[in-house]
Amino acid sequence: MLRIEKESDGCVARLLLSGRIQSDRIACIRSAMNDGCARKILDLSEVTIVDVAAVRFLIQCESEGVELAQCPLYVREWMCRERAERAESGL
Repeated sequence: MLRIEKESDGCVARLLLSGRIQSDRIACIRSAMNDGCARKILDLSEVTIVDVAAVRFLIQCESEGVELAQCPLYVREWMCRERAERAESGL
């Protein structure tokens, strides 16, 4: 289960994600992020489990300028491995 708590001051949108980030919940996260705020932060401090689709989504978010705050070490390492694999395969 994934819980999304949103804080926004008009310029910055901060989403606290709690629980599991799985492929079927990515659309919900995207929807919560689409509020017109220039700066977006995903707080991952309470994330417990991610799947490969979530890791790829987080990589894409970061490449689009979204800040990943308090990203668990295992998620960050997985993201690094995924980026390396993509670079090796030419994607």
